[in-house]
Amino acid sequence: MAAQPDAAQKPRPPLTRERVLRAGVALADERGIESLTMRNLGHELGVEAMSLYNHVNNKEDVLDGLVEVVVGEVLAAVARVEPVSDEAGWKDVMRARILAAREVLLRHRWAPALLESREDLPPSLVPYYDSVLGLMREAGFSLDLAHHALHALGTRTLGFTRELFVTDGKEVDPAVMAVMLQQMAGRFPYLAELTRVVSHDAASTLGSGCDDQFEFEFGLDLLLDGLERLRAAAWSLPNGS
Repeated sequence: MAAQPDAAQKPRPPLTRERVLRAGVALADERGIESLTMRNLGHELGVEAMSLYNHVNNKEDVLDGLVEVVVGEVLAAVARVEPVSDEAGWKDVMRARILAAREVLLRHRWAPALLESREDLPPSLVPYYDSVLGLMREAGFSLDLAHHALHALGTRTLGFTRELFVTDGKEVDPAVMAVMLQQMAGRFPYLAELTRVVSHDAASTLGSGCDDQFEFEFGLDLLLDGLERLRAAAWSLPNGS
């Protein structure tokens, strides 16, 4: 009877561009985007780095591919949101879409910086932004209000935003903080007061005392509530442009 092949020796699935990019996403998730080198990526896939060049052109091509993978996940998440049922429901649908996109980016915390580093809008995002505009237009937004709303929402439509006082999330030594507060108190009394009283969120990327998710939703709701008031008032620029 012929010996059965050892399961550990089963051939690997063929290398494809999709496998390379998925491995890149996993590597970035686990070790950070700075760990993404062709050598490390090859090691993750169990191949020599040179083998990767049959499927990707270079590291920049890999980074562009990672953007497309994440954007694909965002589009899939957004597509699961129930469509609007009436004009007044646009805000709930927009909010749900944005928070669905945010859930994806919270799984890939390196992705916002990578998205911002790309010079051109990923082509796969074009239909998404068309749907964002469509949601507002079909809810009665004038074209100019929808245009300004896109600018106001900015990257929030993708689930992230550039925040004030972004830090690397490292803890600040209490003794160092005490000295900082003492130095701040005389020159910057309001910032010192704020720093003393805010609650601490160790997982925050915004700095000590900031709850990422709360701050994101707070800003999002302010924008959506304001846009709803303008929509209901049939707002447009005075010259109609």
